[in-house]
Amino acid sequence: MLPKRQHRQLADGVHEQGIPRVKIKIGGSCGTEVGRYLARMAAARRSIGDGAELYVDANGAYQRKQAIRVAHAVADLDVRWYEEPVSSDDLPGLGLVRDHVRPDVAAGEYGYDLVYFRMAPYVDCLQVDVTRCGGISGFLRAATVADAAGLEVSGHCAPHQHLPVAAAVPNLRHLEWFHDHVRIEPMFFDGAEPATGGAAQVPVDRPGNGLEFRADRAQQYRVA
Repeated sequence: MLPKRQHRQLADGVHEQGIPRVKIKIGGSCGTEVGRYLARMAAARRSIGDGAELYVDANGAYQRKQAIRVAHAVADLDVRWYEEPVSSDDLPGLGLVRDHVRPDVAAGEYGYDLVYFRMAPYVDCLQVDVTRCGGISGFLRAATVADAAGLEVSGHCAPHQHLPVAAAVPNLRHLEWFHDHVRIEPMFFDGAEPATGGAAQVPVDRPGNGLEFRADRAQQYRVA
């Protein structure tokens, strides 16, 4: 992503929409361009100022000690969330990084059954994706696993799919207001609401997840 585009997206989310935290990707090129992403984190902090929380997602790109070094290198940026600093399959690695860095370590977005969430003891916050984990029932079960480990959960992507079930989970920390989904959902669905001020309203006057597909808006994208 170009620096100007990154700045525009982050600044708009924080200063215009009032969302109090933002997340950026780091760890590109399989973790080989550390300097580039250190600079990107610094640029993100300048864009959002000191009043918002900065989250980063490495998508499992780093090795264990490398992930720790990266976190230490940006200690002055007050990064609060370190998503998949190492592979989510490396449970001991997640635990090692968690115990040696200041940001909360998170993982779990790829969970497709309850057994996957055995990673709960190795992270600070368990991510759950309702589109992958077995739907609403699977999300509730994963949240119970997290609660048994003394953890909160974070809904991953697809924000309007998560809203109803997220509202029913007492140990919910937050829901990812994923830029691409938020951009597309209002194009094709009635009922997709903004998260101005950092909070989203759960629809109570519509059935299901509160969304109604608009076939007329999608017609121009139909392919034979």
